[in-house]
Amino acid sequence: MKAAAGVSAPAAEESAGGKEPLKIIIAGAPASGKGTQCEVIKEKYGVVHLSTGDMLRAAVAEGTEVGKQAKDFMDAGKLVPDEVIIGVVKDRLEQSDCKSCGWLLDGFPRTPAQAEALASAGVSADCFLFLNVPDDMLVDRVCGRRTDPVTGKIYHMTFSPPDDEEVLARLEQRSDDTEEKVKVRLEQFHANVDAVKGNYVEIGVEIDGSKKPGEVTEVIAAALEAKVAA
Repeated sequence: MKAAAGVSAPAAEESAGGKEPLKIIIAGAPASGKGTQCEVIKEKYGVVHLSTGDMLRAAVAEGTEVGKQAKDFMDAGKLVPDEVIIGVVKDRLEQSDCKSCGWLLDGFPRTPAQAEALASAGVSADCFLFLNVPDDMLVDRVCGRRTDPVTGKIYHMTFSPPDDEEVLARLEQRSDDTEEKVKVRLEQFHANVDAVKGNYVEIGVEIDGSKKPGEVTEVIAAALEAKVAA
């Protein structure tokens, strides 16, 4: 997996004419900045932003065959097995919006088994973006997060605290945004990430996610423009 260089990128609209729509996977540890970058990628390239949680809920609500299977496990309080999740993902990627606009798969696959199952199901991407952030910075990012229960807006006590004292007073910390719990999540992440990356060596781009969001966006844009131009 190669490291991306930060070079300026032309507008996607100018370079993507007549090309196949982009198919992107973005990966990174909790608080690596995936959500922020997904919003930018979605807006810039017009791809469909997909997370497994949203796809599972939609499949259950729509009553699809794999949605019914997923519902059985969810109703029983069990983890949905990989083969069902892969079925949900494959069904979603075959829908017309994903075929015409391209897609951005957010935080999936999480394990090498899931990556291999995706490949076996015929799902392939053009680019695998990996946001690399040191663990100590990830812990700081997570533990400083606070949510406004009134608006749902997320703040950070160090990087983006609210200006309003009334808002500051009512902020809440999620129960799993503690140092102890985030370290457990990071251990789980590190146990699988190298093997997952190994499935995408040919299309992988490793990005320094410790930089400011705007700088990370520039590097991602350069990497995606290279794919568009290829």
